[in-house]
Amino acid sequence: MHTTVGIIGGGPSGLLLARLLHRAGIDCVVLESRDRAYVEQRQRAGILEQSTVDALREAGAAGRLDAEGLVHDGIELRWDGGRSHRVDFPSLTSGRRVWVYAQTEVVKDLVALQLADGPPLRFGAKAVSVEGVETDRPVVTYVHEGRTKTLTCDYVVGCDGFHGVARAAVPDTARTTYERVYPYSWLGILADVPPSCEELIYAHSSRGFALHSMRSPEVSRLYLQVPNGTDPSTWSDAQIWDELDFRFARRGWTLARGPITAKNVLPMRSSVTEPMRFGRLFLAGDAAHIVPPTGAKGLNLAAADVVVLARALVRWHTTGSTDPLDAYSDTCLRRVWRAEHFSWFMTTTLHTDPEQSGFDTRLQVSQLDRIASSPHAEGELAMNYAGLPIA
Repeated sequence: MHTTVGIIGGGPSGLLLARLLHRAGIDCVVLESRDRAYVEQRQRAGILEQSTVDALREAGAAGRLDAEGLVHDGIELRWDGGRSHRVDFPSLTSGRRVWVYAQTEVVKDLVALQLADGPPLRFGAKAVSVEGVETDRPVVTYVHEGRTKTLTCDYVVGCDGFHGVARAAVPDTARTTYERVYPYSWLGILADVPPSCEELIYAHSSRGFALHSMRSPEVSRLYLQVPNGTDPSTWSDAQIWDELDFRFARRGWTLARGPITAKNVLPMRSSVTEPMRFGRLFLAGDAAHIVPPTGAKGLNLAAADVVVLARALVRWHTTGSTDPLDAYSDTCLRRVWRAEHFSWFMTTTLHTDPEQSGFDTRLQVSQLDRIASSPHAEGELAMNYAGLPIA
């Protein structure tokens, strides 16, 4: 089989790219190694930037998002034993805001559209190699329903993550990966209890970071900073709620407790692979970059990648010009490194390093004090969190 664009990976970035290309009249095929049930149940990000919402609307995939998504106009910071400050996004960003809408729901919406009227989406199709990316006819070899098959393409897009075959298809001599591993993780829980806040709370405490988020008006999503290698089963429900109570403590505010339905541990690391293009192979999302979740940038960076790539492919398809395709890596990496810096800033400002000194803690408190007192510092945080427009 031949297609114009072969997309490896049926997560949000691969599916969004397929939808944008389909609406522009460009044929493509999506290969996803997992089955549909697994893809639609993967728990990931829950914060969508303004630009991501705009892209989903452009793709015709925002009907349920607009009806059910929770619009947030800010976040609350807490630190130094009870101090707090709300960052108001619209007033600091000319009206930009964020939406709480889980990645699982984004994927369900895109899958439904793809299966209803979109180009082929093959579940259980495991890509095993990408070859010929320096020619005008690259080939993706994959296994589907027990048979080895090939897909020839004009272009291949790797949306299959850090350990996927697309990233591995770029020779070691042609790519550079920059990484940072953080000395802590997140213990995340889902709880059947209405959120104790209207907007997200980011808390810095003497015992580490905590985040209060939500999945819906009835379901809360909360996180605790824990040591790397933590086994979530070693934390009882009562211990988790008690620790969250301590880290969020603020006079006059109460944390609502409820049944915990899921626990998991998320490691924290940063990674960027350059370039994001090699021959006719393009990398997008986690295949090219990973951010710690503190800045809420992972899904949003992936969406920005494929919006840039879709525009470039439409330009090539309609005019024959490859200039935007040639600029893809540089265009995306400017945004990627900005998001990497912001995610690093949020992570190192709010978390307590195991080797941290009192001096380091006072620097963190000073930075949080500055955000609360300086419109310039507060505006910088708001612009980065709500998301910069896609170039």
